Formats: sequence, structure tokens, C-alpha cells
Amino acid sequence: MSHKVFYRYNPATERYERVYPPGRERLRTALRQSAIGIMVAIGVFALVFSFFETPREKRLREKTELVEDRLRTLNRRADQALEVMEDLATRDNNFYRVMMQSEPLTSGQRFAGLERQRNYDAIDSMADSKILRLTTDKLDKLDQMLYSQSKSYDFLAQEVSNMADRASHIPAIQPISEKYLRAMASGYGYRRDPVYGTTKFHEGMDFSSPIGTPVYATGDGTVTHGSWQSQYGNLIEINHGYNYTTRYAHLSEIFVKPGQNVKRGDLIGKVGNTGKSTGPHLHYEVRFRGQPQNPVNYYFYDLTPDEYDKMILEAENAGHVMD
Repeated sequence: MSHKVFYRYNPATERYERVYPPGRERLRTALRQSAIGIMVAIGVFALVFSFFETPREKRLREKTELVEDRLRTLNRRADQALEVMEDLATRDNNFYRVMMQSEPLTSGQRFAGLERQRNYDAIDSMADSKILRLTTDKLDKLDQMLYSQSKSYDFLAQEVSNMADRASHIPAIQPISEKYLRAMASGYGYRRDPVYGTTKFHEGMDFSSPIGTPVYATGDGTVTHGSWQSQYGNLIEINHGYNYTTRYAHLSEIFVKPGQNVKRGDLIGKVGNTGKSTGPHLHYEVRFRGQPQNPVNYYFYDLTPDEYDKMILEAENAGHVMD
């Protein structure tokens, strides 16, 4: 509703002056109109910014997208690196350490000392905290795997340096020279007992040979037994270290005593027919960690490939046990 405006003539100024509405009312009206204008402007401003990015917002969005993309790339690289490290760990356990006859590293040893007590609160409060935490965990794991694998290779390098000593201690020749052998009486495996007639597992090899035939140590080591022992008769046992022991049974003579160090090829006794034996022969055993092994696999310093094939055939066909 419009207001009427009244004027009156002022003789002093010779002008018409407004007398209604008064100045206060005019001020109130002006303020009201200004407020309405400001509200309309704010509404338009908010509407515009809800649909359109400012240059600053655009730069922030592009920067965030770039960081997220780099995090995803870093996460993929961490996955690939972990796969490589797991493959190296498998090779380390199943190949290198088997060759060195060393106990493989356990998971506890590989990840020993892996510290996860970092201040993750700051990370968790950030945008994309999940992928940041996941990537950080993977890098922690990768760091520890690299450290453990490095230590493992240091150990294996030391083992390689000891290979010359190990090679001299592992049983690697026949206990009786080829020229003294009459025949192989029995090989390794299940055989018929010559006394009791029952089937039993024969834990070594029997070499038929005349009484007095020289018997040699098959690897460097220390004598742990050199006397009579029940069914073995006169028995020599040698500890070669590296988890290997050998036994030489039914001897007629013993030339060594417990505690004595011997070298591969040293004369230690002579073939006999003592103990539970049905004829002159040498019963020979190779044990690894206390478990019997097939001795035919430990003649690689003595036999040519052809001689080894012949020995395998004879061992498989030799079914008559002499003890």
C-alpha cells in the first residue's frame, strides 16, 4: 500500500519541503528494502555455488583425485612386491635350506620384530584413511620381509663358506674297496630275516667279503662307539656332524676307539662274522638325524655313473639278508 506524500511551501527557502512520511519512517523503509535485497543476493550466491565449482575447489578436487590415484598405484606395487618376497621366501625354505640341510625360517622368525605400534590416529582421521592404512601395513610387512630375507641370505652365504668342511664330513664312499667285494648280499629295504624267517626292514646294506677285508671310514668324523653291541657284533659308529652318523657292524677287528677323530678313507676295522650273522660280511648304515638312509645314495665319490646304475640294480635285486 502506497503512502501519501505531503509537502508545504517554505518562504525562507522558497521551496516545497516534504512533511510526510517522516525521516524515521523513510529510514525504516530503506533498511527493509536493503535487507530484502541482501537476502535475495545470498540466495542467488548459494544457488550458483551449489551447481558451479570455484577455481579453488576445482584445484582441490583435482589434487585429491591425483593423491587417490597415486595411493592405488602404490598399493598395487606393494602387492606385487609382497608376491615377489613370498616367492623368495618359498624358494629359500624349499630349496636353498634343503640343500644346506638347515632348518627353514618359521613365520615367527620371518616377521619377528614387526612393530605396528605407530601413531595411526592421524592417518585414520584423514580422507581415504582405509587405503592409507592398508598400504602402510603392506609396506611394514615388506620392510620386515626384506630384512628377514637379507639375514637368511647372510646365513646361507656362511653355510656356503662351510661347504668344503661339510663335503668332507658327509659319507660319500663305499666302506669296502670295490676290488675286495665278492657281491652285495642285501640292499636297503624290506627283506626276509635269515634266522627268524620273518619280513623285516633292513636299515643298511650287506657287503659279502672275506674275513679280514679292510673297512674304511666313509667321511670325516668322531668315533662314538667301538666295541661289541648285541646283534651288531663288533660295531663302530662314527658321528660325522651335520646330522650324519654311520655304522659298521659284524667286524672281526676294530682299530679305533671312542673320541678318536678319523678322516674319510682311514682304515677303521676289518670284515668279520660276529654278532647275529650268517656269514662273513659288513653291515653298513647311513643315518641322517637318527633316521636310516639308503646307503646307495652316498657313494658319489667312488662310483662312475655306470657303476652307480649297476649298484642300484644289485641293491634292488639283493634279497638275501646275512644278519
